[in-house]
Amino acid sequence: MTSKLNTIAEWLKQEQIDFCFLTNPDSVFYVSGFLSDPHERLLGVGIFQSGDPFLVCPSMEKEDAKKAGWGYDIIGYTDIENPWTLIHKLCNDRTKSLEKIAIEKEHMNVERYELIGSLFSQATFLPAEEKLRKLRMVKSESEIATIREACALADYAVEVGCSEIAEGKTELEVLAAIEYELKKKGVSEMSFSTMVLTGQNGASPHGNPGLTIMKKGDLVLFDLGVVVDGYCSDITRTVALGDISEKQKEIYDTVLKAQAAAIEASKPGVTCQSVDLTARNIISAAGYGEYFPHRLGHGLGISVHEYPSLTETNTLLLEEGMVFTIEPGIYVPGVAGVRIEDDVLVTSNGVEILTKFPKELQIIR
Repeated sequence: MTSKLNTIAEWLKQEQIDFCFLTNPDSVFYVSGFLSDPHERLLGVGIFQSGDPFLVCPSMEKEDAKKAGWGYDIIGYTDIENPWTLIHKLCNDRTKSLEKIAIEKEHMNVERYELIGSLFSQATFLPAEEKLRKLRMVKSESEIATIREACALADYAVEVGCSEIAEGKTELEVLAAIEYELKKKGVSEMSFSTMVLTGQNGASPHGNPGLTIMKKGDLVLFDLGVVVDGYCSDITRTVALGDISEKQKEIYDTVLKAQAAAIEASKPGVTCQSVDLTARNIISAAGYGEYFPHRLGHGLGISVHEYPSLTETNTLLLEEGMVFTIEPGIYVPGVAGVRIEDDVLVTSNGVEILTKFPKELQIIR
């Protein structure tokens, strides 16, 4: 088995868990190398303490799973077959009884939970999430290399966005230009819905781009990410269209100062809490504490939001190999919205910034 599958099998032995069934497509990709969006259909990987694992997927994806490198049993099913009965039969053939089963409770819906519970009625169901989170938090060299590629493309996307900004253009016009240029470079998927927000729209941390027209004196916020071979990047830059007010500049400088301090504070052995508070205290001291409503950052990898979560209450220690975002923001309705975000990799003595687009205030004339 692969090292990831072996690690989970060893965990099952240590915890005396008979069987683990992973159903989150991100988790399936992590342990199998098979990247799929099954929509409403079931996708999963079953892992035992000993013996070979198996993968379950729609029959039409079996060959794709093999091409991705999966070399064990595959339960393929058609749209008129019940995959759960096939899973139950395979498990019964492999082992006499399953008394403890680990599943991803956060991902599994009630209907599926009731189905697996009825098939394995003697079993106790335990959460697998915590183990998966810990495994995925620290990236391998190959994962880091892929994330670097995704970050370089995110930098390019912001560069394209800045070149497209012009008075009279809409948010969606600029957004479309960014994604078109990325498609020309072979990018088929964004990490999340691209955000291009201008003027007062930028004061909504998760605003929706639309037909708002850009005008002189606006700040324009880009928040976007690119997926490369299943791994995400995530960058935010805020730029100015022409000259901006002193208040807008003050907000920008405060966010930039907070972000730089948080990056400087990040190193192995430091808590997520202290990194968050480093930025938060600077923003609060400048009088904008109430306008920074979200955590400082989040882990990044197969999912755009992974562990660790950089909050003011999380005492988890940073470790070498973690990849996460640092993205303080200030959002003052009617005045400005500014967020500056980088993806960083924890090294032996600090962090390496993976996203490279300049952070000094860019003024587009």
